[in-house]
Amino acid sequence: MEPLGDVSNPTSLDPDSLGFMCGLEIHQQLATGKLHSRMPSELYEFGIEDIPEDWNHSERRLRASQGEGGKIDIAARFEQRRNRTFVYVQPPNAGLIELDEAPPLPHDQEAVDVVLTMSAMLHAKPVPTLQPMRKTVVDGSNTSGFQRTTLVSTNGQLLTDTGEVGVSVICLEEDSARKLETKSTPEGEVVTYTLDRLGLPLVEIATDPDIATPEHAKESAIALGSLLRDTRRVRRGLGSIRQDLNVSIACGDRVEIKGCQDLEWIPRIIRIEMARQLHMYRLANQLRDEAKLPPLPPNRRDTEITIENRVAIAAKSRVPMEFHDISESLLSCESTMVNNALSEGATPLAVRLPGFKGKLGSKSPDQEGAQLPRLGRELASAAKLAGVAGIFHSDELPSYGISEEDVITIRTSLDLSESDAFAFCLAPHWQAKLALESVIERCRMAYHRIPQEVRNVVVRKGQPDDGTTTALRPLPGGARMYPETDIPIQEISIERWETICSNLPLSSDQRLQRLFELDISHNQAESILNGELDDILFEGIEGDLALPAKAWASALLEFGTSNVPALSVAIHLKETGQITREGIIPLVEESSLKETTDLIHWMLSEATSRGFIPANNSEVEDAVDAIMIEKADFISERGMSAVGPLMGLVMQRLGGSADGKMVSQVLREKISKKNL
Repeated sequence: MEPLGDVSNPTSLDPDSLGFMCGLEIHQQLATGKLHSRMPSELYEFGIEDIPEDWNHSERRLRASQGEGGKIDIAARFEQRRNRTFVYVQPPNAGLIELDEAPPLPHDQEAVDVVLTMSAMLHAKPVPTLQPMRKTVVDGSNTSGFQRTTLVSTNGQLLTDTGEVGVSVICLEEDSARKLETKSTPEGEVVTYTLDRLGLPLVEIATDPDIATPEHAKESAIALGSLLRDTRRVRRGLGSIRQDLNVSIACGDRVEIKGCQDLEWIPRIIRIEMARQLHMYRLANQLRDEAKLPPLPPNRRDTEITIENRVAIAAKSRVPMEFHDISESLLSCESTMVNNALSEGATPLAVRLPGFKGKLGSKSPDQEGAQLPRLGRELASAAKLAGVAGIFHSDELPSYGISEEDVITIRTSLDLSESDAFAFCLAPHWQAKLALESVIERCRMAYHRIPQEVRNVVVRKGQPDDGTTTALRPLPGGARMYPETDIPIQEISIERWETICSNLPLSSDQRLQRLFELDISHNQAESILNGELDDILFEGIEGDLALPAKAWASALLEFGTSNVPALSVAIHLKETGQITREGIIPLVEESSLKETTDLIHWMLSEATSRGFIPANNSEVEDAVDAIMIEKADFISERGMSAVGPLMGLVMQRLGGSADGKMVSQVLREKISKKNL
């Protein structure tokens, strides 16, 4: 049965009837040292303009190599054709290993234990031996041209309210370098990376395609992220966790979507991808019908290779790989965009797209404001991978200053029929040709099911633009993996696994229940948990200082954890009436001591010399009496509601040296007696 659904209303698409399948891939940075070097894992949040002049720069080009089976991976081969040069900035936490000028060290054992802990929490089965593998990556994000990945466990389960989601693999791998800048040159792109992030350990968790709906994908991502944070051994903050989506419908095929940072966007991104796959399926059958070719089955499992081979031959014949210089056709063009490019030496290359008029589409929104799927956008995405700014195609012209007369001139020079379309690119000749090769290949693909590929969420100003995606690279295959020969294998003993399983961290629910048993508010408890402060809270409550729960919780939430030893002593002294609240911040910020006894001695000494000793009872009572005489009319008018305003006046008279609780108590007692 032909798939039903309105692509202009992605929310209305029915996952069940469309044969929806979805899995998650989570990449989470661990809060440990680097995986295969012993350099610090400190990150430098520098932009390209902030890089210190004394940091070393290295320039390289990368090429794809054969995998263990003797084949070059399709994604790696594609990346190599992009003709890019890579510049690597070396920060203080990157050494010879990060530069690929020294062999890697064995796994960081703390990182291994963290991933084994996650495996146990997900009920996964550890592999007996850790064998690092090299995964070919030639986009410049790894100086070596590959990423090291180690399988740790398999066959786990993630529990969600909607249902159980299988966890196929849990791996430990190196994070990539961080991109700083991409510059276009006539010879190709120059991409600059910084190596501070390279080698940080990542846990990679891939689920089975058990996710039932787009909303279930969001639920699963939240559940998995929460479980990882329960270990308290993962990094927090922007970029520390990345969610990738593997999405397909029956009439489409598997697509990996990267860049899903905002979990709230996950359902929308998935539904827009479903609409895209449905649109491309219908377009394929329209093209096949016009070419009198067999239709594409609605389920990819029914695809016949012999028929697809026949269609591929026909598509190749119908859409030839021919390039035409249309310089003469643009001689009278008044487009500023076109003329600027030509003045800079760009070559205007064009390709004929027979039978594609009206099928490329023009920009228009769906019912929720996202761009509707269209082949023209797919062509532009493919072309941009060659480093060009974009392409022009006939379905969107006249526009951009290109007139109807210009379009007619181009169509005439290309000898197009009424049903034909065209596309052209303005770039250096080699680059324009590479971009248009991708356009031709994408048009030929339009006769088939959507290609298996990696796509990126379109992001503007740090947020998804509308939920749409663009092509990034072909989906990698098995040829990209081969064994790492520089790192010895490591056995995981039964004793080590049993120790891990016997010391699992508390879950979020268990932690929250433990907090609810304390003398703190539920809001405080939830804030403490969200800030991952509960372990520190209990250490203070159960430690030698026996800090009051409410006061210690308030202090952690207000002052933070930059100097916990000093803060705990300051709160102890404040709660026992030995220093004032005003003394907490300066004493904590200025203290460098770590031992409790030393801190107490130093803080009391400083408090005495700097006036942070609380006023005694008699001083407080004298100050209250004086203020009550001055504000007698105000007290008569406001009664007990005068306590709040008068507290500030009393504290001011005492120079901030009084305990707020004491002042409040004395005021309440004296105003109450006065009103009797």
